[in-house]
Amino acid sequence: STDFPHTVHRNPTLTTMSRTVEQLASVYGKHASENDGKRAYEAVPDEHPKRFRSQADTPNERLVTVLQEALDVAGSLDPYLLENASPASASATSLGEATESAPWGELHDAGKTMFRFSNVWTTDLVEAKTLAMFAYMLKAERVLEIGMFTGYGALTIAEALPANGKVVTCEIDPFLKEFSKPHFDKSPHGHKIDVRIGPAIETMKAVDVGREGGFDMVFIDADKGGYQAYYEAALTIPGLLNDGGIIVVDNTLFKGQAYRPIQQEGKDYAAWNHGGIAVRNFNAFVAADPRVEQVLLPIRDGISIVRRALLGNDRIMPVRALSPVPSAAKATVPTPDECTASPLPSVIAADQKDVVFSGVGGKKVLERMRLDGKVALVTGAGQGIGRAFAHALGEAGAALMIVDLELPRAEQVVKELLAKGIRASACCANVAEELEVQAMVEKTLKTFGGLHIAVNNAGVNKNSAAEDTPVSEWDATFGVNTRGVFMCCQQEARHMLKSGGGKIINTASMASLVVPHPQKQAAYNASKSAVVKLTQSLACEWASRGINVNCISPGIVDTPLIWDNEALRPLADKWISDMPIGKLCNVTDLQGAIVYLASEASDYMVGHNLVIEGGQSLW
Repeated sequence: STDFPHTVHRNPTLTTMSRTVEQLASVYGKHASENDGKRAYEAVPDEHPKRFRSQADTPNERLVTVLQEALDVAGSLDPYLLENASPASASATSLGEATESAPWGELHDAGKTMFRFSNVWTTDLVEAKTLAMFAYMLKAERVLEIGMFTGYGALTIAEALPANGKVVTCEIDPFLKEFSKPHFDKSPHGHKIDVRIGPAIETMKAVDVGREGGFDMVFIDADKGGYQAYYEAALTIPGLLNDGGIIVVDNTLFKGQAYRPIQQEGKDYAAWNHGGIAVRNFNAFVAADPRVEQVLLPIRDGISIVRRALLGNDRIMPVRALSPVPSAAKATVPTPDECTASPLPSVIAADQKDVVFSGVGGKKVLERMRLDGKVALVTGAGQGIGRAFAHALGEAGAALMIVDLELPRAEQVVKELLAKGIRASACCANVAEELEVQAMVEKTLKTFGGLHIAVNNAGVNKNSAAEDTPVSEWDATFGVNTRGVFMCCQQEARHMLKSGGGKIINTASMASLVVPHPQKQAAYNASKSAVVKLTQSLACEWASRGINVNCISPGIVDTPLIWDNEALRPLADKWISDMPIGKLCNVTDLQGAIVYLASEASDYMVGHNLVIEGGQSLW
């Protein structure tokens, strides 16, 4: 090979050679062999190619030369692609230059942008022209873009659409609409661009397909953790993706993190792995999705092109036909000649409308419990049950706002979630204070751009005898456990009612069903019973408007709060003896329930009190 310092000679009796052996031999100029009992390879040094003769003849220097060659090839590619692409329009060029020169850090620090953008995030000329070429080849009239940034890609696509074409672009940050508007206004194609501000999923659901029509191409280039949710919405919202339309997904190589080994823990562990893990999981999901066909192209940072799978003979699923059961009068004993092999299974086409067979929206039951693209808020999440809830929701795909009365505890849980590649932020709030509850919800919306799941878990228990309970203690218990839950539900629902719905899950208690004993906790028992009735009441008010309100009633949970309390520690044996299962509840025993209630799998559950107490209320 003239591309390496040494050529590699194959044994003339062999037809293949390990690429690794070739490369090692070419760099180090040594014999390299591999023998598995059937094959033997040998690499021997040959005369240096001409361009290496001036180099010092040492392995390290030859390795440096080869690596430099590789860097030259890689580093020269993008400039060459740019030189050989059709130039951008004057309007697109102006917008690109404005994006590159904008002081994004200063704008964010001044509170003008929701996120700290970077000028390198914009779609470049080659990718924008590629997207425009896709639109042209599709003869597209309508394109949906998820994630606009400053609109360079949207404008380039619009230039390829007919005069009546439309690019609907979903953007969460109002400032970006203001930033791009002057450039769109100067372009003869700017009128084709419709920027819609708000969470992308809500925008997609709000498209009036009957009046506006569907889309010939959907381009996804937004938060990586939301990719699967946007993809699912594009595939499953009726009429959104036209027949023959395609989904194009950006950044599906994600700086190589989609296929390179996950970096070991270190100071940059979370930053390195968050997007890479999300993209890696998304790619695997799409590759295994029987509803589609797709290809991933190494254009810029990777572009995946996805279309619905074609229906044909190769798409028909074999299903064994069921033989009718003979009646007793007609039943006979088969003869030996009749005891032959069963015929080949009959082949029938899967009924696309049979959701039991094909899945709701094409999604199987476990897929419907995924929370990708969702934003969840959990109060009392700094420890115990709330912390377990947060981890479970994050592992299912949700971004988390971790709320706790003590900020350091919330921040510690955020660190744990970030280390697992889960988007999370911390918030300090006292749920007994209305203004703090309002600020908690507002911070969630500002940080993540939406709120889809709210878990109102914060609570207190003073464990005092009724005759000794001060009224102030009673009020404080109800202030957090009942009044606080109501205020949280109210603030959360005010947003959800405007944005298409959501899931609210309140933490009640087994104490809403029975009186736990021998501990004395009248205020706690009454407050948690009120949470159940509050949950049922709110569920009835909001179910028809898209909000499912339910609650979970845990039994006695095994936490340090028991073992560190001298008054409670001796009661553990008594509690366990009251449980058919014979053990205390672990916080992980509650995680499956919270994911179920937060997911679309529980869409028909309204006002339910899901009791998880090891059977204690049965005795």
